Amino acid sequence: MFGKKKKKGDEAEEAEGASPPAEAAEGAEGEAPAKKKMSGKTLVLFIILPAILVLGGGGAAAFLLLKPSGEQHAEAETGDHGKAKGGGGHGAEGAPGEPVPGPNGTMITYGEGETVFVALPEMLVNITGPDGRPAYLKLKLTLEAPNEEVVTALGEHIPRVSDQFNGFLRELRTDDLSGSAGAYRLRLELLRRVNLVIAPLQINAVLIEEMLVQ
Repeated sequence: MFGKKKKKGDEAEEAEGASPPAEAAEGAEGEAPAKKKMSGKTLVLFIILPAILVLGGGGAAAFLLLKPSGEQHAEAETGDHGKAKGGGGHGAEGAPGEPVPGPNGTMITYGEGETVFVALPEMLVNITGPDGRPAYLKLKLTLEAPNEEVVTALGEHIPRVSDQFNGFLRELRTDDLSGSAGAYRLRLELLRRVNLVIAPLQINAVLIEEMLVQ
């Protein structure tokens, strides 16, 4: 009898002693999902990401996936502003070789480097023809400026420049304009007068685009 009770007590103790291994088993089961989760992250980093790099998106796709969204937004804004402003050498002022309207009826064309061409409004003046008969001189002139500073000065003084030109041209005779020598003297006289108006600034040359005597 006593032997049987002792055996039952031993079995109870053994049963109670067996419970901790059950808790350990539960702990092991709790750790198993964690290990599975870690293995999932490892799979993304070391298998899926290299696959993205190899496929069509290449390095750019991985860069966009890993880059913070704030930086992407900032770069997008920078790109938009850059397009809006334009990357040309003269920006909003106009591309080289493309005329843009200037002050007082002028047209401005940007050349190579800092050179700027300012086309004046067409001029029509009375001059003296053969035997003292009246004639008409039609002129289209372009002023070659070395930089923007001179162009600004010209824009402010176009009325004075036109007045100087008209006063000089009305004193001419048709014989004064004959031949290449006559055109050369005309350019020199007009250059001297425009430089007097904008002094101490200077333009490089006066270009005759069209000259017609009637």
